[in-house]
Amino acid sequence: MAIDMHSHFMPKGLSDALRQRTKPPMIYRGDDGKERMQSLLGGPPLEEGFDSLDKRIADMDRNGVQRSVLSNVLQDIMALPVEDALPLCRIFNDSISAACVAHPDRFSAFAALPIADLNAAVAEFERAMAMPGIVGAFLPGDGFLSAQRAEKFAPLLEAADRRGAVLMVHYGRMPNDPDAPKPDLSDNKQLRIGTLDMQARISSNMLTFCLTDFLGRYPNLTIMSHNLGGNIPFEVERLDHRTLVDKPDAELPSARIRKARLLVDCNSLGARSIERAVEVYGADKIVFGSDGTHFGMNWSQNAIAEARITDAEKRAILDGNAAGALARVHNRMHNRMAAAE
Repeated sequence: MAIDMHSHFMPKGLSDALRQRTKPPMIYRGDDGKERMQSLLGGPPLEEGFDSLDKRIADMDRNGVQRSVLSNVLQDIMALPVEDALPLCRIFNDSISAACVAHPDRFSAFAALPIADLNAAVAEFERAMAMPGIVGAFLPGDGFLSAQRAEKFAPLLEAADRRGAVLMVHYGRMPNDPDAPKPDLSDNKQLRIGTLDMQARISSNMLTFCLTDFLGRYPNLTIMSHNLGGNIPFEVERLDHRTLVDKPDAELPSARIRKARLLVDCNSLGARSIERAVEVYGADKIVFGSDGTHFGMNWSQNAIAEARITDAEKRAILDGNAAGALARVHNRMHNRMAAAE
């Protein structure tokens, strides 16, 4: 049975709040009678039962997933002005914690935070981490495209470090960010943004985490990226080559990446990609991820099964590495509570 560390979900508390909104992000009923999501990225129809815990558990059972760490499927709410973002993030966090209480053997969760205001984000992080089931938080990848940009999150990372939390850094935009990359989407929009742009930005996140000293200040937190850390497994030889040419006395990027203290999930990548990632990161850095869909759960299960790696490495990716990361959070939280008594 797998532990799914990359599992997006919208709890009913949040979906009900979005049904009450009259501007994006909101849920409305179209002329065809189907509910649709109107977000900043468009208005796709919503799958029947998209906010049903029972349906999610059924999908998990069908695909051999024992536990899912649920995360915010609608990043738009985090990037709203704080007066809109904070109440929606609170609703998400309260609702997702309630899901963890109702099904403690099936769910853990990452908190959603109002990132337009870091003081509010830290306060909401502290509130959420005191709630059952919350093991960390979900952060937008555009905030970590460089170490300089990541400095904005220092107060939040300090709070996460004190709690030994897991922070999932996921492809996503920052509010009011004129310096964000702006890809040309005049053709092949879905492929350019959903694969090329996404993987490139995740790769930049990984350089921040692995090839700078930024994370050295936070020894107790666990940073997690997704989609096998972007293109790093396939570009690491090029990174080494450039370093040998430009800085021959420097430690090679491949060595620093191998030693980096982080996790990457295998969501949406295939068997050959997983094999390469095991070579580059080590199997102990890779966890199961699915995006929270039946298709994704089945895809990742098949990819791991078909990968030409050892059974022990497959088991570590399926559940062992995730179980260790979650246990570290719970142990540190227990120790903090015991020390406070």
